[in-house]
Amino acid sequence: MLCEFFLIAGLVSGSAAAAGDFSRLGKELTPWGAPKAGNQAGTVPAWDGGIQKAPAGFDPKNGYVSPFADEKPLYTITATNYQQYEAQLTAGHIQLLKRFPNYKINVYPSHRTHALPKEQYEAIAKEAPNAKLSADGNGFTGTRKSAVPFPFPQSAYEVYHNMVMRWRGGTYDRVSTGFPVQGNGRFTPSKRKEEILFSSNIDNPPENLNYYGMITYTAPSSIAGELVLVHEPIDQSIESRRAWAYNPGSRRVLRAPQIGFDSPLTGSDGLMTQDDFDGLNGSPERFEWKLVGKREMIIPYNNFRMTDKGLKYTDIVGAQTVNQDLVRYETHRVYVLEATLKPGARHIYSKRTVLVDEDSFQVAHVDNYDGRGELWRAHEVFAVYAYDCQCTFMAGDVSYDFQAGRYAVYALTNEERPAVFGKSYRPEYFTPDNMKRLAR
Repeated sequence: MLCEFFLIAGLVSGSAAAAGDFSRLGKELTPWGAPKAGNQAGTVPAWDGGIQKAPAGFDPKNGYVSPFADEKPLYTITATNYQQYEAQLTAGHIQLLKRFPNYKINVYPSHRTHALPKEQYEAIAKEAPNAKLSADGNGFTGTRKSAVPFPFPQSAYEVYHNMVMRWRGGTYDRVSTGFPVQGNGRFTPSKRKEEILFSSNIDNPPENLNYYGMITYTAPSSIAGELVLVHEPIDQSIESRRAWAYNPGSRRVLRAPQIGFDSPLTGSDGLMTQDDFDGLNGSPERFEWKLVGKREMIIPYNNFRMTDKGLKYTDIVGAQTVNQDLVRYETHRVYVLEATLKPGARHIYSKRTVLVDEDSFQVAHVDNYDGRGELWRAHEVFAVYAYDCQCTFMAGDVSYDFQAGRYAVYALTNEERPAVFGKSYRPEYFTPDNMKRLAR
């Protein structure tokens, strides 16, 4: 069997990593705690430092040029042969292969491209020994600058916090487009500008802050001019997400407690929830989380081609699925998390199975189940290494709704200006008062 399964308890012992374990960071382990070694089959390579600099000819105006552009797929998984690879596929992948004739998985040679700035490696080594998970798992304390508070995650909650805290340049300013796709392939674009300031980029940030976010919608006309402001806490059981919304019709800024959990994601036509954005976001508090272990899986990875500014959205969107010839899949080790809705808690999903990349801690795939326990939606995130961020980012994502027979694509940037990472923001920019000024 190609798939290898690892119990997390085999990495370190005890409820927290011993001090000696941190001495292994950057040696036999990556600076964020993953094994540098590849697997015996050679399908997962050793980590050799990741991408250290952009390839020659890189220009953000053209997208992220691929260092692997000449590679061909090793093999292609279809509805006729998926049984050979079933151990490395999710339930969502198998359902997509069975249901849609044009859905296929082109598997390429694997490359562990993830790398972070040197300052992040230093922050992880310095601060991670002090990280302490809260009693209920919904938050943690002990780090301020590190984007990986738990290099040796012992629980699903620790993996979760590594995921929501992962490095994305300190700040970013991105214009992206998403759209629900009808059965015939027609779609109406929803355009938004996201401006994010992470607490790691703030001197003396509020104690429980993860990030500030300002989102401006510019299309379609039905939502153009709407603004959303978010103050995202680390531990939302102590302090809930604070959100405000500006509606151009009323010209008022109001608190928006509905922006979170399973409320519909703006512009998705009800095909995605607020906590579907970015693969998964927000508070974990409504689910019981279990860390199943670490497993080798086939996931979207190194999707440089999906960022090509020469592509139009009509090149990407198909009648039933996105253009799978543009999506690159590789074999990587992932943390497998299972989330089950707590008794008495409210959410449209009763269960989630989440794959989180062992290197970047970015979500790679989520299978979402309805209240009857049946597979409802399969969510893929197209990972790409962003040279100007020095981080693994998303080239876009897609959520397939098996009940509606439609899907939603989000966060594509092919027809938009390049994202800006490391832009200087003052915390005062992310206030309701400034939101009013921006609206005017």
